[in-house]
Amino acid sequence: MTDIVAPLIALLTIFFGAIGMFAPRWTAETLDFAPQGSTMGFSELRAGAGGLFVALGLYCLLTGAPAAYGALGIAYLGAGAGRFLSILVDRPPMPKAAVFLAFEWGPAAILLWLFWPL
Repeated sequence: MTDIVAPLIALLTIFFGAIGMFAPRWTAETLDFAPQGSTMGFSELRAGAGGLFVALGLYCLLTGAPAAYGALGIAYLGAGAGRFLSILVDRPPMPKAAVFLAFEWGPAAILLWLFWPL
């Protein structure tokens, strides 16, 4: 299972990261972001929601290192924690926020189950 599921999660990570990296305007619209006088938001999406996840997913695939997959699980856990806090405090649109949370905590749970302890 580890040989199939973990690389699939890494590929999914690269795919979603590539969307953030190469289609920041579409990503911004999907996430209800609105540019306000500059394109700095697009820069942040390309970096934080894009390149960071592309690089992490590629590192997992290229090295196959269990610690890399564990770190990817921690990254998804942290993203989901932020999303969960937002659901409680900010009340973002549902079910959109719940779907995003599932795409964060689902991979986190799988990767941390497969690669714990780090």
